[in-house]
Amino acid sequence: MLPTLKLHSDADVLKHSSLVRGMTLALRYANETGGIGLTQSGSFNRKFVHWAAEHFEWPDYTATELFEMNKVLDEYKMPPLFPVHGLLRHLKLLRRYKGKLVATKKGREMAEASDVFFDLTAPVYLYRFIHDERIEARGGPLGNWDIFLNVINVEARAGCTLAHLLKTLYGWEEKDRYDPEHSDMRFALKFCVLQPLCWLGLLWEDREGLRIWDDGTFYKTPLWHAALKLETDGQAALRLV
Repeated sequence: MLPTLKLHSDADVLKHSSLVRGMTLALRYANETGGIGLTQSGSFNRKFVHWAAEHFEWPDYTATELFEMNKVLDEYKMPPLFPVHGLLRHLKLLRRYKGKLVATKKGREMAEASDVFFDLTAPVYLYRFIHDERIEARGGPLGNWDIFLNVINVEARAGCTLAHLLKTLYGWEEKDRYDPEHSDMRFALKFCVLQPLCWLGLLWEDREGLRIWDDGTFYKTPLWHAALKLETDGQAALRLV
């Protein structure tokens, strides 16, 4: 059974969750400007993508970082827009109208209620949008969200690295990193588990002083404690002693 993802105590959702913050800003933009323009293929147009890069304040995808590599930005060049766009449409918070995406009544309401917005978005994003389409599609012994969340709950109490989680979950050692199976598992855990947890705001990665290809240390945020009650909460608390 999947852990319930629902706020049970106060937390600053917009501060910690880049995903909910980005979706909220996109809805407000659509409401204030008459809609988000679309390309012929149905992607966000460049005007909005440039605006999103400037305003979303998404870690690792700020305007400065994105424009260092691109003169112009299309939606596919700003990866966080993939879940923002997909979830806003899936949850029926935006609808297509005359070549634009306009906010629905429900969307306008969600844009002003961040706690309710998190409760609506979090389980869909983590358990459907990510789990079904990206983790199960890879196959293999990757695991499931019940395992991931309960293990990370204990291991990340004082911070943990990707290498530590690979060893804890699968017994992989750092010396195995060049093995193709290890590389595939490393990629899956990083981009299908840890990155979504960071984007949702349950984890944050400390990357101070690291190079672009280095892995940081992951810590739980206040949003993790406010949104999750897990079987391993007792074990996680013991790590404080």
